[in-house]
Amino acid sequence: MAFYHRMGEVPQKRHTTFYKPNGALYREQVMGTKGFSGIQSILYHHNPPTQVRETRKYADVQLEYVEQVDLKHQHFQTFNLEPGGDPIFGRKYLMGNSDVVMGVCAPTEPMDYFYRNADGDEVVFVHQGEGELQTIFGTLTYKPGDYLVIPIGTTYRIVPSTQSRFLVIESQNEIVPPKRYRNEHGQLLEHSPFCERDIRLPEKLETHVESGDFEVRVKRQSVVYSYFFDFHPFDVVGWDGYLYPYALSIHDFEPITGRIHQPPPVHQTFAGQNFVICSFVPRMYDYHPDAIPAPYYHSNVESDEVLYYVDGNFMSRKGVYEGSITLHPMGIPHGPHPGKVEASIGKKETKELAVMLDTFQPLRVTREALPIEDGAYMSSWMPPRD
Repeated sequence: MAFYHRMGEVPQKRHTTFYKPNGALYREQVMGTKGFSGIQSILYHHNPPTQVRETRKYADVQLEYVEQVDLKHQHFQTFNLEPGGDPIFGRKYLMGNSDVVMGVCAPTEPMDYFYRNADGDEVVFVHQGEGELQTIFGTLTYKPGDYLVIPIGTTYRIVPSTQSRFLVIESQNEIVPPKRYRNEHGQLLEHSPFCERDIRLPEKLETHVESGDFEVRVKRQSVVYSYFFDFHPFDVVGWDGYLYPYALSIHDFEPITGRIHQPPPVHQTFAGQNFVICSFVPRMYDYHPDAIPAPYYHSNVESDEVLYYVDGNFMSRKGVYEGSITLHPMGIPHGPHPGKVEASIGKKETKELAVMLDTFQPLRVTREALPIEDGAYMSSWMPPRD
């Protein structure tokens, strides 16, 4: 999120001496994107971040995609997956491509290590639960409905305080607010469905100076490596800049409505390389006297459309539940289920809550998704038999 922020102690001028009370120097680290031409922040450590005692390969995390035998709409019931694992290695990836992967996680174990994704940004959507996202930039508390946006290279761990459930979107590039909502300086414009006041930045910066045995697991090109330090990785005394994690609640997304049905781009919340993330929230329906609130049948011929159902009654669908994921691939039309168009006429509002991922390269389904697939979904548009 491109606006300046500062936490803790930093020197008056960058790249100058900055001394600890004992007379030793703090260690300055410039953390940026796209070399030195993207956004960046400068952090000040008690210890050199390069001072690694040991490193070794931890695990391969290559996804196993299944061969596509036909082109069809698919429905996956993620609440049928058993909870387990920690907030990173408990993630169950269901689909992806070379730009982005999507998975879910209902962790039951704590993280006894720290984590860093060196491939791209992450968005962790909190479906259920409360807790903390603890990072090198400070701590963010989370609650249901929060999007946690974690920039590439951020060292972090997720610490649930109650049973939590997440939708996870991992990119191979940056994830940002849509360009059409921003001016040339990066400020969100008046027609944006959210603004800077809705963005929650780290709330507290706790500087850890303790020594011990600390593991940071770093993911790079589908391999995770373990780095071991003799000091706590959250040893930052201060930082400033434009790069940091933040939270945005889906409940703070203000829907854009019209006299007739508005297309999915009005729900867009984030943009990535070859994909977008959208928020479907409670809103007033279309107010033309002859409006049909249900979406029209459409062929998304150059994008795959994925919907994750969070809460409420999704007015164009039947047979989907909390935690359902539907995949409508490019090349074939989709739209309301039988009876849903007629039932929507005259309705004034909807209470639905859902997250959508649209990709502009085809998605592939993983083997982990097959046991929770609803095999009858493709035929759910057929009229009921007498």
